[in-house]
Amino acid sequence: MDIVPPSAADLLAALRGDSLSAETLMTRTLDRIAETNGDLNAIVALRDRDALMAEARAADAASGARGPLHGLPIAVKDLVHTKGITTTMGSPVLADFVPQVDDILAARLRAAGAILIGKTNVPEFGLGSHTFNPVYSATRNPYALGRSAGGSSGGAAAALAAGMVALADGSDMMGSLRNPAAWNNVYGFRPTWGLVPPDPRGEMFMGQLATLGPMARSPEDMAILLDVIAGPDPRVPHGRPWQPISPVQAADLTGLRVGWLGDWGGALPMEDGVLDTCCATLDVLRALGAVVKDVEPPFDLETIWTAWIGLRSAAVAGSLDAMGDKITQTKDTAQWEVARGREMSALDVHRLSVIRSQWFLRAAELFQEYDMLILPSAQMWPFDVTMDYPTEVAGTEMDTYHRWMQVVVPAGLIGLPVLAAPSGFGAGGLPMGVQMIGAHGTDARLFEIGAAYHAATRWPQEHPPA
Repeated sequence: MDIVPPSAADLLAALRGDSLSAETLMTRTLDRIAETNGDLNAIVALRDRDALMAEARAADAASGARGPLHGLPIAVKDLVHTKGITTTMGSPVLADFVPQVDDILAARLRAAGAILIGKTNVPEFGLGSHTFNPVYSATRNPYALGRSAGGSSGGAAAALAAGMVALADGSDMMGSLRNPAAWNNVYGFRPTWGLVPPDPRGEMFMGQLATLGPMARSPEDMAILLDVIAGPDPRVPHGRPWQPISPVQAADLTGLRVGWLGDWGGALPMEDGVLDTCCATLDVLRALGAVVKDVEPPFDLETIWTAWIGLRSAAVAGSLDAMGDKITQTKDTAQWEVARGREMSALDVHRLSVIRSQWFLRAAELFQEYDMLILPSAQMWPFDVTMDYPTEVAGTEMDTYHRWMQVVVPAGLIGLPVLAAPSGFGAGGLPMGVQMIGAHGTDARLFEIGAAYHAATRWPQEHPPA
């Protein structure tokens, strides 16, 4: 394949126009994976080549209506249940688990004509923003093999950056697609909560922290995938309607009101160069006509953090509680979350959600003044791949395994849509990115803004990994 891989839009157009066969694309995809995945370890549970080639030939031979992803190879995040494909969630407890039913996302991908080739690597149960686990080991950053690719969608982001796939699904509770997008020089999108339905299992009414979302090398490509996976499911409450937005039209950014939150008035420690690199995004937006202003801290960040870690532990404990004593076979951070969650009362959870509600109301006021808010996507550069997690940032000690990713919490706590966009590279040649945060329900508008920004920068295309 070319050093700069083709866009998903171009590949799909070629498949529709018969200038590219699914068989040829599958051959190129599997060859590219064979070339690069040994270094990166981004794609796991790769299916048998002969079976995939047969599926691609069947896609070419199919008659009748074709779905929007017909013939496109996609690897699905290893937190998503996929019928007939091993789904470990990065845990030895599930090392041999092969689901018999697809999750909603996988089912929608297949219905759209995608060919599921395997999985993308994750941390155990998706916990922590560094992709390593005892089943498949660590995923490495394509821009620096000795560094982390982030997480929990680190496998997806690295596979995109290296041109192994053109589209990828991610999921995001605490920056799980925003941090990897930044560290791999690609795009990720955290939708307004409820736009992409979770699966109809377990508790479905209270947990509103995590969501699924698309990842790609451009907002235009992400929109193709979002149009497939978004929209309500009758089995799932809180669904949101969705009108397809692909092909995305770039917005005129003249007069766009942008608020820059920076380091939240000094409350967020940042490694040297992170803010400077992110400020380059502000310069691009200004050049496109936006009006950028600094925003004073709109809410006490420690209060937001207190609500976040409590609600997160309650959610994690709820999702893993059925494991019972098997939880002792998982990593210490998962056990820590479950222990904290089990100690909480219903009234504790209620009080923390009151804080969440107060922050949502304050954010709604902010969006009367600004069309978009911007924060960095991470507080530090990609760290050593052999580390479990950072214990300090810029000399400030971290008091939990995930405090170093606090910058993603304000938007995630209240379910706001976030376009994670590349912002360039630091002095050490490592990528960084920003969170473009919109008001509740402004997902389509963020894509239009992102398309204008991408046309002016094209970071993934202009600076692919060596």
